[in-house]
Amino acid sequence: MSAATASGLPEAVRGALARVVDPEIRRPITELDMVGAVAVDDSGVADVELKLTIVGCPAAATIERDVREAALGVPGVDAVRVDVSVMSKEERAALTERLRGPGRRDMPFGPGTLTRVYAITSGKGGVGKSTLTANLAVALARRGLSVGLVDADVYGFSIPGILGLVDEQGVAARPTRLDDMILPPVAHGVKVISIGMFIDPAQASATGGAVAWRGPMLHRTIAQFLTDVYFGDLDVLLLDLPPGTGDVAISVGQLLPNAEVVVLTTPQPAAADVAERSGLVAMQTGQSVYGVIENMAGFTGPDGQTVELFGSGGGAEVARRLSARAGREVPLLASVPLSVELRTGGDTGAPVVLARPDDPAARAIDAVAATMARRGRDLAGRRLGLAPV
Repeated sequence: MSAATASGLPEAVRGALARVVDPEIRRPITELDMVGAVAVDDSGVADVELKLTIVGCPAAATIERDVREAALGVPGVDAVRVDVSVMSKEERAALTERLRGPGRRDMPFGPGTLTRVYAITSGKGGVGKSTLTANLAVALARRGLSVGLVDADVYGFSIPGILGLVDEQGVAARPTRLDDMILPPVAHGVKVISIGMFIDPAQASATGGAVAWRGPMLHRTIAQFLTDVYFGDLDVLLLDLPPGTGDVAISVGQLLPNAEVVVLTTPQPAAADVAERSGLVAMQTGQSVYGVIENMAGFTGPDGQTVELFGSGGGAEVARRLSARAGREVPLLASVPLSVELRTGGDTGAPVVLARPDDPAARAIDAVAATMARRGRDLAGRRLGLAPV
């Protein structure tokens, strides 16, 4: 190896490492100051200093593997030695400040955010709201959007299981704590946070994971999810709200008056009556209703006949009533047919929009994601800082 070639290899290796992305923070490790000294000796052996964010970093093995592969991809590098250490307290503090912004601890998704915020709500439980929300998040991420999902159904959390973020014992994946910053687990390209990720396994075994909290504690939990969890720069944030019009719905209305509400119902009139109320409460808190989704709609049987187990027309009726109340059109975004694949995908942690994209339910959900994706980021009424030349 010539001296000129050898002298340029460390920078070439560092350039290759810029393509290695931290799987939790979703930023290049060089940008996060996780790469220290880089050297390449005359025999083509590269020495790379890798500084993990915390002791026991869950992504350590993945990052080290990616570092080795990236460095070995540089012509002239024949072997790689990775010296793994952990950031100092000062380095970690500098990183969190750089990610969050100097001195910032505010909630980044309120009025003025560029992120589209959608709260998925329903009047009653058992209508498939969490399954639909999870699949919608995955469908949006599959279209290249940066997506976050907050499981705000504190009492009935189920998002970790639906997205496969649980182990064989049903224990949810743990977020990584970076000092006072929480890094959410990622599933199918979606950054996810849920109260189920904070319940101690021993407590969950004794109580079945039950959470018995009242209003003030619920409010603080939702506020912490929106403030302390580092989602990064999101295109879309979805919130899976609990059924009804209780404390969490009111807290979300106070914290995120800019959120747009998607009302989920099933076709039968009884469910439609209750679903309408959740939309009305959203309007009372200043939120706008983006649209209505009808779930568990009629499906086509093997004989070609349409089977309407839960009746028909509920979604259209909710959309009509909310349109009259809002003084503008509230569209019926989709009628998602009853689907065995949708249900089994939620049970196994394999969202139907990925596992069976040709399923009629998957196609209906993906059509909603396509409509949302076309909206882009919320730039309405903003000064762009541009001036004519």
